[in-house]
Amino acid sequence: MTTRDWIAPRVREIPPSGIRRFFELSHGSQDTISLGVGEPDFATPEPVRAACIRALNEGKTGYTPNAGLPELREAISEYLDAGFDLRYDPQGEIIVTVGSSEAVDLALRACLVPGDEILVPAPGYIAYGPIAHLCGGKVVEVETTAEQKFKLTADALSEHITPRSKVLLVNYPGNPTGSVMTEEDWQPIAKLAIEHDLIVISDEIYAELTYGRRHVSIASLPGMKERTIVISGFSKAFAMTGWRIGYVCGNRELLHEMLKIHQYIAMCAPVLGQIAALESLRCGMEAKDRMMEIFDRRRHMFVQGLRDIGLPCHEPQGAFYAFPSIAHTGLSSEVFARLLLEEAGVGAVPGHVFGTGGEGHLRFSYAASTENLNIALERMERFLSELSPVASAAGVM
Repeated sequence: MTTRDWIAPRVREIPPSGIRRFFELSHGSQDTISLGVGEPDFATPEPVRAACIRALNEGKTGYTPNAGLPELREAISEYLDAGFDLRYDPQGEIIVTVGSSEAVDLALRACLVPGDEILVPAPGYIAYGPIAHLCGGKVVEVETTAEQKFKLTADALSEHITPRSKVLLVNYPGNPTGSVMTEEDWQPIAKLAIEHDLIVISDEIYAELTYGRRHVSIASLPGMKERTIVISGFSKAFAMTGWRIGYVCGNRELLHEMLKIHQYIAMCAPVLGQIAALESLRCGMEAKDRMMEIFDRRRHMFVQGLRDIGLPCHEPQGAFYAFPSIAHTGLSSEVFARLLLEEAGVGAVPGHVFGTGGEGHLRFSYAASTENLNIALERMERFLSELSPVASAAGVM
């Protein structure tokens, strides 16, 4: 028996992360401007860090209850009620998780049996497919388009629903597209979910990062709370990626089963991360709003800059990603991203890694300094002007 024979086929079959691959390629060069990873360029606000230093000095380094600190769950409940009209009982309807990724894993493990189909709008976040595959589920991609602002439509969704459809997994505001859904957009989707008895898993990690509008959760629509699992966290809007604190909310019966899985695979989320999250909800709102304003200014500048250098780009209304088209260059997104990195020193993620509809696009994160965004635009403009000879030399034109 070889080492390969020891590895479960489901694990062998999933690809490495395309996002992390391009991050690693660009990470080694000091001159490279990496716009590939979705991580705020801000440090966690000082009062939050100070609260954790105090807790550490006080020796608060042990386990918490499996579902998370009671005071944190209470604060999350109040925050969701005030901000998004979502009402969850902190005792039994909220679990604090090791990032939102664990929450996705818990939800899919709790719901799926082998052969179940998971409907996922595409292009979409790359982790959903592999996690579903490890649970024995089959991902069915529902394509969205730039012409429709990358929004999920009822017409597209209904074409992919079969008797095996069990879960609709949505992510709005969207990664990689920055698309958002309004209440009017959600209404026909909710109707289909009810008609076909679908469980909805709603990844709302970018809920706070919506521009000129308030985020609307599908769980807030009539008849949807009991069939929707809401996932979010503190990584993006609160600049806390490294703390690994997320949370999941849902009806009591579903959450009871998810908590059992969480008990065995994680025990509890890191205590210092939970303390940081609680401090963010208590006194970090002004810092969150300031970061949001900066992201919004960068969004306008960077998207217009992409258009000015000849890369068509729809207007992202949420998150901190731009998803321009490079189809007119004749290059695949993989080749374009590689040449852009090698020749111009700008790191991006090729669109094809995000699934159906992603080919012909690149994902850029504008969660970077304005200076670096401007330098990246200047480099890309030169790169585009020299693209034909560069691509020819690389043997791709």
